[in-house]
Amino acid sequence: MSRDLQPVSILGAGRVGANLARAFADRGHAVTLGHRSLSTSAPAWQGPAVRHATLAEAAAASPVVFHATPGHTALELLNSLRGPLRDKVLVDVSNATVRQASGAPGELLYPDGSLAQRLQAALPETRVVKALNTMFFTVMTAPRSLGAPAQAFLSGDDADAKAQVRALLASLGWPDEWILDLGGIASARATEALILMAPHIVAAKGFKPFALTVAA
Repeated sequence: MSRDLQPVSILGAGRVGANLARAFADRGHAVTLGHRSLSTSAPAWQGPAVRHATLAEAAAASPVVFHATPGHTALELLNSLRGPLRDKVLVDVSNATVRQASGAPGELLYPDGSLAQRLQAALPETRVVKALNTMFFTVMTAPRSLGAPAQAFLSGDDADAKAQVRALLASLGWPDEWILDLGGIASARATEALILMAPHIVAAKGFKPFALTVAA
């Protein structure tokens, strides 16, 4: 592993977390993938070498931790990991919604704010950055896969934390000009609300990669 490649942990081994883990490992990062249950999910892993661990072990393993578990249970889960996440950068890529019977996202779980704001309030010793939550999961690691430039939004109160996330996005192939810093963590309220468009986009365009982008 190159000395320039920062170790990364991923919390959640579903399709979002696994996609991030494979992409970072492919690019030479030391990756720790956190599972809710190692006995059921880790043996089924296919892809580049990563370290499989519990969620708490993964949270403690790297200076930057990507959160990729369901948003509607994230606040309770991450609050339980307060100790391992202390002094870390936490990159939240989830969206917190009330799940419909079909599994599709419904109304916002925190309409008066955002999950990212609640996480930052609950984890004051962790630097929370919201990113990659406005796109289909495959676009997170393949930004040039669409027919037009995608855009990754950053929200967070700590400039150094956002700089670290920007560097990791560059490692995934994101051009710097495709990354837009929206300011403090309060701006995550706007990007999280964009999830309400997702089921309508899927209904109109089909279940395929997309990204919500600003043209200016």
